[in-house]
Amino acid sequence: MLFYRAALDLSPRTRTFVADLIRGHRRRIGSRWRVLPPGRQALLVHLRRNETFSALAAAFGVGLATAHRYVTEVIGLLAELAPDLR
Repeated sequence: MLFYRAALDLSPRTRTFVADLIRGHRRRIGSRWRVLPPGRQALLVHLRRNETFSALAAAFGVGLATAHRYVTEVIGLLAELAPDLR
């Protein structure tokens, strides 16, 4: 369970959208196992805007490198949807 000190403004629709992107990506690359399921990874990425990677890693029970990799992965997936924003 994740305890957080403030209300989150991530809508269920947005979280589902990002989680579906992650799910599809994992299927395409043949990823068999990850520490966090897609929905939790989407939440981790959303929280990155206000938190350090160290704080995120601790809150989600993952390593620092894993937190960074998860955020970078989702940024890449979102950037693929709008190539001219890169």
